[in-house]
Amino acid sequence: MQEFWESFSQLLDAEALIKSGGFYLVLFIVFAETGLFFGFFLPGDYLLFLAGLFCASGLLNVDITTLCVGLFTAGVLGNFTGYWFGWRTGPMLFKRKETWLFKRRYVVMAEEFYHKYGGPALIIGRFVPIIRTFAPILAGVVRLNFRKFVLYNVSGAAIWVLLLTLSGFFLGREFPQIIHYIEYIIIGFVVISFMPILIALIRRKMRLNRKKANIED
Repeated sequence: MQEFWESFSQLLDAEALIKSGGFYLVLFIVFAETGLFFGFFLPGDYLLFLAGLFCASGLLNVDITTLCVGLFTAGVLGNFTGYWFGWRTGPMLFKRKETWLFKRRYVVMAEEFYHKYGGPALIIGRFVPIIRTFAPILAGVVRLNFRKFVLYNVSGAAIWVLLLTLSGFFLGREFPQIIHYIEYIIIGFVVISFMPILIALIRRKMRLNRKKANIED
């Protein structure tokens, strides 16, 4: 839980990241979060939404077409990087020593999600923190057919980027005053995004407790 709140406090800095770092920093964050195993704590969903919102308000000095193309490219390349990393490291990822930046349970969580949904996990997982980072790595670990990976990667990136970025852009253009409620938008996105993770953790804890109880009986 402590790690969750630490991640939460970092996520709230997305507005400052966009304003201070601009377009290219946003691209790097999307790339890192969608393919580098240490990028799981970076803001994702609402970073895209805020990028679209700031684009509409003029706070992000780039046109919406360039923004969407750039974010899409970063998301696709990020997943390709994650797939390559998983392909090369394989099972060694599960044996990696835990650090403050890497927790094995994140990999296990992504593995369960991946086995539940298969290849489409690359699309669904785009909207789920942590899963978004580790799903392409797991696809590489299990050696998912590369053509299928390309299909899921490209379609998932397109849906994720266009849905969230254009939502922020059109809302910002039609309702300029929404820029004054960014804190509430961020909190809403964080709650919605992390809900599946919390539910999964609770279910996993309950399964472990039931197994422990059966062993003791």
